[in-house]
Amino acid sequence: MTEASSIVAATSGRVPWNKGKIIGAKPPLRPKHVWSIRTKLQVEGRVRDLALFNLAIDSKLRGCDVVALKLDDIAPSGYAVDRATVRQRKTGRPVRFELTEATRQAIDEYVKATGKKRGDYLFTGRGGLNRSLTTRQYARLLAEWIANVGLDPHLFGTHSLRRTKATLIYRRTGNLRAVQRLLGHTKIESTVRYLGIEVDDALAIAEQIDV
Repeated sequence: MTEASSIVAATSGRVPWNKGKIIGAKPPLRPKHVWSIRTKLQVEGRVRDLALFNLAIDSKLRGCDVVALKLDDIAPSGYAVDRATVRQRKTGRPVRFELTEATRQAIDEYVKATGKKRGDYLFTGRGGLNRSLTTRQYARLLAEWIANVGLDPHLFGTHSLRRTKATLIYRRTGNLRAVQRLLGHTKIESTVRYLGIEVDDALAIAEQIDV
């Protein structure tokens, strides 16, 4: 916040939107954190949350696109597909993603338990069957999952799930173009900034130098 905006906020009596919040890119989850959250959701029998968490990791979609998914997008015949295509709200461009066996199984169990039908939102919120889960509700669920495995929920956000698999793919393959396609970015520069590659690569090089 600039000095001018701080003065305006102070004189108007309004609380700055970012007061007490950590601003900046939210980091991805580490594999051990993913497995911790996944295991806890399984043990607690939280079928919907497990399907939502797994799908968010695999799809690498923005939060607004995750909550807008319908059964037809993921399981048009009643069973989760191996690969799906979704049109992104932000860019209007389609993006394809894979669903792992664990994710497909979680979705199938969730669909069976809820009796979802074609045309239904995959994840519904408090507004009923005709209303999808909101991004705010999604963020609150994520904060709960994060806190339940001993992590600080203020450090992570829905973009952490979007970044998780994309970051792992880049670090293991170095294929930036592939990650760009998976994230649905139109420019390679956007992918570079999104993953913070310059910083990560510089640190990796520095760690190999012993003075």
